[in-house]
Amino acid sequence: MRLSIKPNDRVTFKVRYESEAILVLDKPCGLVTQPGLGHDRSSLMNGLFVKYGPELQKLGSERDYGLLHRLDKETSGLVMVARTIDAYDKLRAAFEAREIRKFYWAVVKDKPKSDSGVIKKPLAEFQGTPQSDRRQLSGGRTLKLCRVSSAGKPSATAYRVLSTGVAASLLECRALTGRLHQVRVHLASMGCPILGDDYYAMQGPREAANRLALHAHRIVFTNPIATGEIDVRSPFPKELRGLMKKLGLPKPEMVQKSAES
Repeated sequence: MRLSIKPNDRVTFKVRYESEAILVLDKPCGLVTQPGLGHDRSSLMNGLFVKYGPELQKLGSERDYGLLHRLDKETSGLVMVARTIDAYDKLRAAFEAREIRKFYWAVVKDKPKSDSGVIKKPLAEFQGTPQSDRRQLSGGRTLKLCRVSSAGKPSATAYRVLSTGVAASLLECRALTGRLHQVRVHLASMGCPILGDDYYAMQGPREAANRLALHAHRIVFTNPIATGEIDVRSPFPKELRGLMKKLGLPKPEMVQKSAES
């Protein structure tokens, strides 16, 4: 069978959940989700096609070869892929109905004024220059970015503060809608940009971490081929644990367990 996505066994990731109908993968920071310009052989999907290519090929491009959603290149964490047409159609409908719950851990500058809340601000996409390039007078990168705009689409992000340390806080966020860079833009809009964010954070918080301190740690959904709820989780990335210690923040898993008990 000729595969539309070229397999690449050098692309590494972990499988956090696997059934005959669904895969939940753990994507590392720095890896794009699907092939594109400059990444035609180095995406998560290229790695996935090494083992699962023949079955995912059957879903076709109209179903993104099973890919149900995406994460930014800079964001690590959980990504869902359907292995059958039936599972894809049911889970895609669940995404559109906002029945699938996606949770993120974010390490942000300072602390929100409220310990929990819902950020409801419309977001619009545009071609622009990231914060990290704005000191350049010319020649800066132009990328697809997002901003708060009354002309944008309705967007909502729920959050709660899990802990606060030295000039930074650990938040758990839930994306209630699925806009480009939604969590990043919403948190920056209330004065709490994510540390290490080259796109939306000013120089201080941008340089406070060696990568974007955003991790998609949990996804909860109804099994599309059987009864019951599936709850998949991913541990906090090792490369961010030193940042937590420096900021006086406890491990997210410990705080999360306490908050849920």
